[in-house]
Amino acid sequence: MIRVRGLCKSFGANRVLDKLDLDILRGESLVVIGGSGTGKSVLVKNIIGLMRPDSGSIAIDGAETVGLYGGARNAVLARFGVLFQGAALFDSMRVWENVAFGLIHNRGMERGAARRVAIEKLAHVGLDGGQADRHPSELSSGMQKRVALARAIAVEPEILFFDEPTTGLDPMMGDAINELIMECVRGLGATALTITHDMSSARRIADRIAMIHAGRIIWAGPAAAVDDSGDPAVDQFIHGRTEGPIRTAAHAA
Repeated sequence: MIRVRGLCKSFGANRVLDKLDLDILRGESLVVIGGSGTGKSVLVKNIIGLMRPDSGSIAIDGAETVGLYGGARNAVLARFGVLFQGAALFDSMRVWENVAFGLIHNRGMERGAARRVAIEKLAHVGLDGGQADRHPSELSSGMQKRVALARAIAVEPEILFFDEPTTGLDPMMGDAINELIMECVRGLGATALTITHDMSSARRIADRIAMIHAGRIIWAGPAAAVDDSGDPAVDQFIHGRTEGPIRTAAHAA
């Protein structure tokens, strides 16, 4: 469903993505793991078009997307649903308006109909209709994540992207979000790409896991095989060790 080849992205002298290759199969849940600053979010932003790669190819369902503009680009974006890190809700909008944003502004749905869909999606993520007219600032961080997830699934996308979905949440709420992600992916029959440094979350929601290090995917395989990857960097990361091929702040000190 998503095919990335030779993807490069630099910021000044800092090359974040270095000829990265990645395949995401139709209908699977792929989780990309890696430490902070390894390029996970940059990878997703390039795929969804918030950033443009310096070079390389990104094909969605067989069609090249790098270099698309205008209506052609919008047609690709219409197939996506995104849960951004930190939820990224519009503070000035009510909860239901956040959830219905894509329905109203991208699909031209009438506001009354969009509100009904939004309330339905809020119920799907465990929020009752009484939350619909509140503003994001009135909600807990866990509730904001649920609203953001409802927004991501409101347009019933073919492909879902989750950027650090459990960051900042306590373990119980994080587990609840993981469960909701699995339900949403299965319910939609969608392809999902999640990026995280949370191994508990990765093990819970992934069909396959891939690890990014030094700007490239260094290992990919079934989630159940990550403990036996045979790659020392993967082994160091998943067990949280300071000693190994990955340089840490402790080494630099």
